Amino acid sequence: MESILEPLTYAFFVKGLFVASLAGALLGFIGVFIVLRGMSYIGHGLSHSIFGGFAAAQLFAAQFYLIGAGLWGIASALAITTVAKRGRVGADAAIGVITTASFALGVALFAKFGTSGPSFENALFGSILGITTEQIIGLIAVTLLTAAFVFLRYRALLFTTFDPDVADVSGVRVGRIEAMLMIVLSLAILATLTVIGVTLVAAMLVIPAVVARMLTDSFGRMLAISTIVGVFSGFVGMYASYYAGVPSGTMIVLVGAVVFVIVLAFTGGRGLRRSAGLDRHVDAPLLTPIGAK
Repeated sequence: MESILEPLTYAFFVKGLFVASLAGALLGFIGVFIVLRGMSYIGHGLSHSIFGGFAAAQLFAAQFYLIGAGLWGIASALAITTVAKRGRVGADAAIGVITTASFALGVALFAKFGTSGPSFENALFGSILGITTEQIIGLIAVTLLTAAFVFLRYRALLFTTFDPDVADVSGVRVGRIEAMLMIVLSLAILATLTVIGVTLVAAMLVIPAVVARMLTDSFGRMLAISTIVGVFSGFVGMYASYYAGVPSGTMIVLVGAVVFVIVLAFTGGRGLRRSAGLDRHVDAPLLTPIGAK
């Protein structure tokens, strides 16, 4: 018991524990919509794209690098949506071209000019112990914004996630909903970048949502389970990183992976069948509203 309570005597660890848990909850929550839309790759792509803005913004206004990176990420997300809608280039191809080019630009700028802000390694792998009060406030604000967006636009999001064509002819402004979702996703990635890092944030968008899908056919329960898995991964991963002496982002993702393996062993073929269709279809029971049985 003493070994468990020992880290809590350090203020930096308590702060890190809160931030890691909140970041896991945020990514687990928003990740459900990304995974069910068959856009798992976009989390990976946008995190790399934001890294490009992260580097570029520091060259011109180091004190506002987070704002610059956020605007860069939002612009990349909207560009991906616009290019993909043209029909000639698929969403996966648009993500690959736009985001990898942005990431390459970021690496080139770091290599050529260096940086006056957070280090290259911190941007790639996260540095939760160095997170500032302003960044914590930003993470809380983005979490509240994401929750408000999802619950205020819940029916429209549900409709566009499962059947965008029917939603469009039914009067739902699919383009606007998708653009808003991409903006919220970009902000969520930016807010958690310093916690988990560019290379790992995409994993925490996908793993909790996939685990939740393996456990339930209800969309409402999937949101809840994915959020809980994200919180658990962040909380336990932070503790594990303290004792293992490795970056927090690495351990958070590893804990999530362990949860996935355990759930896979528990659900067996049934869980695999549920998750196998994530990128192609959604079973009818998944349309059950939040709170429904």
